[in-house]
Amino acid sequence: MSMAYRLIRPLRRITTETLASPLSSFSISKTLTAIQPQLQQTRRSYVSEMRKSAFEGNIIRLLRNEIQYELDRSPPSQLVPEFNLFTVDERPGEQWIRLTRKFGENEEIKVEVTMFDGSIPVQKPGGIATAHDVQLHITMIVDVFKGEGSDVLEFVCSAWPDSIEIQKAYMRKHDRMASQPYMGPGFKELDDELQNSLYAYLEARGINDELAVFVHEYMKNKDKTEFIRWMETVRSYIEKK
Repeated sequence: MSMAYRLIRPLRRITTETLASPLSSFSISKTLTAIQPQLQQTRRSYVSEMRKSAFEGNIIRLLRNEIQYELDRSPPSQLVPEFNLFTVDERPGEQWIRLTRKFGENEEIKVEVTMFDGSIPVQKPGGIATAHDVQLHITMIVDVFKGEGSDVLEFVCSAWPDSIEIQKAYMRKHDRMASQPYMGPGFKELDDELQNSLYAYLEARGINDELAVFVHEYMKNKDKTEFIRWMETVRSYIEKK
């Protein structure tokens, strides 16, 4: 018998006895019991991560498809930076735009325009109005400034697809938050001649039916642009690790 065999045989016996002993089995069972919650937690975390990845992947795929559909069906046009004498600030990512211009020697005109914020049904001759038979409404706040820090003559107007309608006219401080101004009576309660004069006052400054047509077309295009921008922003956020 070789010396190597004589050395190995006792080691085999010790290993066999150790594995076969009740104490060793108890130790292994105890160890498995101790790590079982960790194994379960790891398994749950893995499944949860897989589900999360699948959900996010599906959202990203749907957004990509929707973006491509909108671009193929009716791609938005480039938003124009000017209209007549007005400079247009498109306010990317926001629900309004601003138009500004100079008038005369010291007047500055500022017009803040919302996206579509309402509608009224349009009755067709001999028919009943449907969900598509509506006139969309846009709110316009027109401010007339005369010099730095001066009070402001402010008009609240409705812009319909082809006309401007004044709702209110009042004076306020340059700082809009400084005080709550008296806003006067409803515009239609004013004398007819005074109403006509105030319409003429705005028309001289470019606040007219032509501007109403422009802002409606502009907002239709902005609505498409913002929808696609929104989808791209959400997709990029979800893709970010």
